This record gives sequence, structure tokens and C-alpha cells, in this order.
Amino acid sequence: MCAVGHDVHDVRERGADVPEAVVLAAGYFRGYSVVGLLAVLGVLFVAVAFGASRLLRPAVPTPEKLLTYECGVDPVGEGWAHTQVRYYVYAFLYVIFAVDSVFLFPWATVFAAPGYGVTTLVEMFVFLGFLAVGLLYAWKKGVLEWT
Repeated sequence: MCAVGHDVHDVRERGADVPEAVVLAAGYFRGYSVVGLLAVLGVLFVAVAFGASRLLRPAVPTPEKLLTYECGVDPVGEGWAHTQVRYYVYAFLYVIFAVDSVFLFPWATVFAAPGYGVTTLVEMFVFLGFLAVGLLYAWKKGVLEWT
């Protein structure tokens, strides 16, 4: 029995009747209470660090300090710039196909195991079929054209 059950076991030895559901719930919530306590301590640590930083640092805002800074050059013009979405689409497609191709290596090892060959081969071709349909869809939509 776990450490929580040990506490309840001591209560049972003294003559108290504790239902088994209470024992299980106590063990369940004690495990999460440790995680919750660590989360609270982490948030408290960050809050204290930010508070101490705010109290200890010198705060002398000047117009030069409040000016937008980029690589030592004074900003000129608008702050808004148009971004080409197609670069993100290329990156997204690359990530999809790179991550999906990682799944082919474990299949190759399972394919060699006895009894899994045909099932693994069928699953692999279904998976590759989905990838091919996605690639065809992107190609038909003109996403893969660099213009």
C-alpha cells in the first residue's frame, strides 16, 4: 500500500472504519497535491523575482529609452509591414511531411517482426495514401508554386 494508505491503515488499526473509496481518493489527491504545491511554489518564486526586480531596479524613463529600437537604427515609417503567408505554408508543409516521415522508421522495424508484416504494410500504405492525398490537395490549390 502507498504512503497514503499507510496513514489510513493507522486509523483503521485504532478502530475507525474507513471505506476503501476514501483510501483510494486520499491516495489520488495526495499525488496531485504535491504537483499543485510545486506549481504554487513556482508561481510564487516567479512573482517574488519580478517584484524584487521592480523594487530594486532604477526607473528613469526618458524619451530615448521609450523609443522603439531596432539594431541601432532609428525607426522610420509605419510599424506595420505585409508578410507573405506562403512562406509559412511552405514551412508548415515541410514540418508535416518531416514529422510524418519519422513514423516510417518504427514501421520498418515492426515490419521485420514475425506476425506483423502484412498488417504493418497495409497500415503504412494507408498512412502514405493520406500523405499523398494531402500533397495532391496542396498541389492542386497552387500552394507549392513559388511565385
